Amino acid sequence: MVGLKPSDVPPTTAVKFLGAGAAACIADLLTFPLDTAKVRLQIQGENPAQRVQYRGVLGTLLTMVHTEGLCSPYSGLVAGLHRQMSFASIRIGLYDSVKQFYTPKGADSASIAIRILAGCTTGAMAVTCAQPTDVVKVRFQASIRMGPECSRKYSGTMDAYRTIAREEGVQGLWKGTLPNITRNAIVNCAEMVTYDIIKEKLLDSHLLTDNFPCHFVSAFGAGFCATVVASPVDVVKTRYMNSPPGQYHSPLHCMLKMVAQEGPTAFYKGFTPSFLRLGSWNVMMFVTYEQLKRALMKVQMLRESPF
Repeated sequence: MVGLKPSDVPPTTAVKFLGAGAAACIADLLTFPLDTAKVRLQIQGENPAQRVQYRGVLGTLLTMVHTEGLCSPYSGLVAGLHRQMSFASIRIGLYDSVKQFYTPKGADSASIAIRILAGCTTGAMAVTCAQPTDVVKVRFQASIRMGPECSRKYSGTMDAYRTIAREEGVQGLWKGTLPNITRNAIVNCAEMVTYDIIKEKLLDSHLLTDNFPCHFVSAFGAGFCATVVASPVDVVKTRYMNSPPGQYHSPLHCMLKMVAQEGPTAFYKGFTPSFLRLGSWNVMMFVTYEQLKRALMKVQMLRESPF
């Protein structure tokens, strides 16, 4: 046995909601530099005048540290944590509840179609609520500062929210919502449904028990599937959200222009950091999430116990 034992009482929706947000923040703290490297590689080639050229994950991070300072890989972390507390809490924390809502009464278990529908629903709900935090996070991550003496466009996270709303209108904070809903519906289905199915099969076949090894294998598989299917939409989303007003008329225009200028391989720019990021993020998030659910349920049961 590794970690806390499963609780006899199923976790409540509130426990799942809080646990998912907290677990996602912990995973973000540990993997954020990989996400920043992914963003830099995805936007590379968009601006021919860009002086810094990145090569690979490690090369990107080393170049950023050398040219922009030691903390540059964590640029946008505060917005990233804002995003996870609202985004992951909804898309992961509410997944089981939505899946149960869609499952017909009397059914033994949810079908794959029901799970996909639940993943799409919570993914779309999460993006609608958390889109401004994602826009600000991407802007910070994509912003190149040539040396410590150079200033950024935004002095801080809250200033970024205010500046974008002032210069681009409130709708600027929801820029790229459609490609982000598409991307996160795909990612959420790949992550949640794959994790759900792999974990269920491992437990049903008695290959593993409901503990760390099972959670690790399920999360790793979920991360790989999510990266493969979501990378093309992720690249378009990143470029569109980071673009100045007028550069692209729509996400479709962004996609067509990218293919015309850089070819179809541009859809998989930053694939390695995307997989390293999503794979490691999924493992850390799901393992932490499972343990947090059990810990929070123990706390709740102790509080409700008369002794």
